[in-house]
Amino acid sequence: MKRIERIYLYVKEQTENLTPSDVSLGGGVTTGDVSEALDIQRTNASKDLNQLVREGLLEKTEGRPVKYVDKVIFKYQPLSRPVKSYREHSLTENQATDTHHLHRPAKKFAGEDIFKGMIGSTGSMRTPVEQAKAAILYPPKGLNCLITGPTGSGKTYFAHAMFQFALLNHVIDSDKKLIVFNCADYAHNPELLMSHLFGYAEGAFTGATKAKEGIIHEADGSILFLDEVHRLPPEGQEMVFYFMDHGTYSRLGESVKNRRADVRIICATTENPTSSLLNTFVRRIPIIIQLPNFIDRPAKEKIDLLRVMISMEASRIQRKISLSEDVVKALIGSVSYGNVGQLKSNVQLVTARGFLNHIDQDELNITIDELTDSIKEGMMQLASNRETLAELSKYLEPQMLVTPNEPLVTIQSDSYELPYNLYEIIGDKAALLKEDGLEQEVINNFITTDINVHLKSFYKDHGFTFDTENKLAEIVDQRIIDVTKEIYNFAKQKLNYNFQSNFIYAMSLHISSFLKRIQNGEERQHQLNENIRNMVLDYPMEFETAQEIKRIIEVNYQMKIPEFETYYLAVLLISLRENKDAGRIGIVVAAHGKSTATSMVQVVSQLLNVDNLRAVDMPLEMQPKEALRQIVNVVKEVNEDSGVILLVDMGSLATFSDEITRQTGIEVRTVDMVTTPIVLETARKTTLIDTQLDTLYDSLKNFQGYADIHQERSIDPLAPWKKRVIIAICASGEGTAKRMKEMIETSVPPQLGLELEVLPLSIIDMKEQLATIQEEYRVIAVTGITDPKIAAPFIPMETFFSGEAEEVINQLLTESDTSIKTQEIDESTAKKLCIDYMEQSFIFINPKKIIDPLWEFTDIIRTDLGLQMDYSFYVNLVMHLAGALERILQDGSLTVTETDLTQLTADPNYEVVMKANRYLKQTFRLELPMEEVYYIILLIKNTQLNQEQNTEDTL
Repeated sequence: MKRIERIYLYVKEQTENLTPSDVSLGGGVTTGDVSEALDIQRTNASKDLNQLVREGLLEKTEGRPVKYVDKVIFKYQPLSRPVKSYREHSLTENQATDTHHLHRPAKKFAGEDIFKGMIGSTGSMRTPVEQAKAAILYPPKGLNCLITGPTGSGKTYFAHAMFQFALLNHVIDSDKKLIVFNCADYAHNPELLMSHLFGYAEGAFTGATKAKEGIIHEADGSILFLDEVHRLPPEGQEMVFYFMDHGTYSRLGESVKNRRADVRIICATTENPTSSLLNTFVRRIPIIIQLPNFIDRPAKEKIDLLRVMISMEASRIQRKISLSEDVVKALIGSVSYGNVGQLKSNVQLVTARGFLNHIDQDELNITIDELTDSIKEGMMQLASNRETLAELSKYLEPQMLVTPNEPLVTIQSDSYELPYNLYEIIGDKAALLKEDGLEQEVINNFITTDINVHLKSFYKDHGFTFDTENKLAEIVDQRIIDVTKEIYNFAKQKLNYNFQSNFIYAMSLHISSFLKRIQNGEERQHQLNENIRNMVLDYPMEFETAQEIKRIIEVNYQMKIPEFETYYLAVLLISLRENKDAGRIGIVVAAHGKSTATSMVQVVSQLLNVDNLRAVDMPLEMQPKEALRQIVNVVKEVNEDSGVILLVDMGSLATFSDEITRQTGIEVRTVDMVTTPIVLETARKTTLIDTQLDTLYDSLKNFQGYADIHQERSIDPLAPWKKRVIIAICASGEGTAKRMKEMIETSVPPQLGLELEVLPLSIIDMKEQLATIQEEYRVIAVTGITDPKIAAPFIPMETFFSGEAEEVINQLLTESDTSIKTQEIDESTAKKLCIDYMEQSFIFINPKKIIDPLWEFTDIIRTDLGLQMDYSFYVNLVMHLAGALERILQDGSLTVTETDLTQLTADPNYEVVMKANRYLKQTFRLELPMEEVYYIILLIKNTQLNQEQNTEDTL
């Protein structure tokens, strides 16, 4: 059960018997009550309680302390005391599946009609609603029914509404729940199906050590919802219709059907019942409810459904959302295959993009320019049906303004509900990218792609498909795409030959690129390559067409395009002609990380429909020798005798090109700081005919300000005796040590990158590994939580985190005197270093909120053990603790052998660490697992040893 569900159930149980008068006198549950009762951090409890208020499940009172109560208390009586954000919401699906709190005198519920709030209950949904009521109220025990309708038409929602109607009218007891069973999960295993439906006896099969009840028993006295019932095999249908006939059943492994249950059954299917279900099964279902297609519903209902879904998103982000008339038309017209479910997915996509574009604003104003291409096409679909458009226009207004928590929200959460808060994902990722120094335009491109990935992967699981070509609109302005389509039609007619399928992508990217250069004033410095000029002379028709294209762009953008750009447009036209010869420049993307390079290559290959790209993913633990071997292999594979461009993420890889050329004989040029845009630019330019390797290399060096790479031809990257290393030591060899590795490596000058490697070490393995490392490498420095006392300077960890990393590394790499000057730090500086480290390294913890408790944790240990006042110790332990908290929040932990754990309690430092651990539990409502305690004790013992050695040296 999720945390928020536990909180809701607790508040409901504590307040369900209160009256409004009780609340006015101070009744209710506080955040502190929830935090203490459920052992949940107070901040998390507060966040979830307020979310439940926004969803209409709880109310919170004014005054101090704020108290929370079950909203049902006020459903039938007005409040006698003001309550914040009170609205008449209908129940969400969470309530639909857990509504035993609706316990009221019968007279209050007599004739209660949950369907009144359903959109279309007096229109397209009138017949289904009447059938549903009849099925529930028919004496003496109601009727079994089958809900049919296409994907996304709302069958699950409708079944939950029927259950609520039954509850409110006392057809079933108020403590019962709707039992949901998806038949697709067991479609090919009748025996497993039977065991889940009816239960099994002890010994019924191998592993059945004790008897177990099935969902039929669980649904006794309630309603069983069989979703996707057409996926039941014939044997399963026979089991169910026998139970419908007799009300008796037997568990798997029993021979006599002597068990009895009173269960109403609601089935749902997207298929034609007569062709997908046994006739004997269908005959036992007296009521078949057909839900309408979205396209067949009246215009007013379509608008109301859209407003409901927009309001749900407004409630999630607690902001007003306004949609222009064109946006409303596009969204309604975009529904083609998924009905209400598809509309919901499109609304979530559009709102998420709007949220990103207006993340700092109080109101989201969504215009047609912010829609994806496929949703914009909804306007064209609508325009092709004049009758539908005319009917819709009667109800449309210039602006649809929706506020959070509108009373209109009557639709429940359903199977198409995203299982995560997309807006939190957007907000958090935008903040992280901004901290990394990325411009807003780049941030928007990255996150817009993420939004699509999240939504498309989720809705793919629900039978929806998406047009992946729309990714172009996430990178290039839609207006440029529209102009490019005009150019495509003109060029095809003018030249009378076919172009490659990637014409729109390649031309759009090219136009976007040179327009940006013009706007930035960079185009004036551009000189036409004479080779390009001479080549175009052989293609007079393409050049003439390019001149016309130049005029089309000038008219659309009201700006003067330089004359030399005509030549490049002509080259692009020639290059994009169908069936052009091979001989392209190959592209290899090499980046650190398990899938970084692959992800970029997949996006670009899909957008430009090119196959001259290869990826090399390099996990952090991969050695340079292995990386070089893999890169050499893919360079050979992608080579078409025109050379290869190597795009890398870090300068340490930039010196590979000479060695690759030596081994393969293939000319290679390297560009660093690779990003998806630069891969796109490279791939686009390699499609141009007669593109030279050095010409491409020169253009990429200046692409959006990327700097030149000065390659040192004298460096042999495979000479291990020349490899210099810095050793980073932390308690476990994970977390802090790996973060320091990343920080140091990014501070290494590119031309010296292959001369230096950073090795993370655990203090557990330090002694046995140091000897081997010193034999194979030249250790130029050691950093981390301890000085191993070897023939290399020790640099305190805080020196690197204080922003001096680049200066220190330059000094180590370029000076023979390796003594590094370090300065003492005070408490405020030490805390700031820890906060900076946490902000750069972790996602789930809030550095500014946890710094003081972690500092206090460290202070308890230092004081009780009588350690010297050394802020390096505070920095080391706080950084390690931060990593431990992050691991706990991600359900992860370090590993320790059972032998080491059993000996832990005998350590003299154990009791002090556990005392600090108890403080942590009181503060955060969580405690460190024994594996984390083990490494903290190692860190402490190491500090004690260092302090003893320093004392001896002083004496």
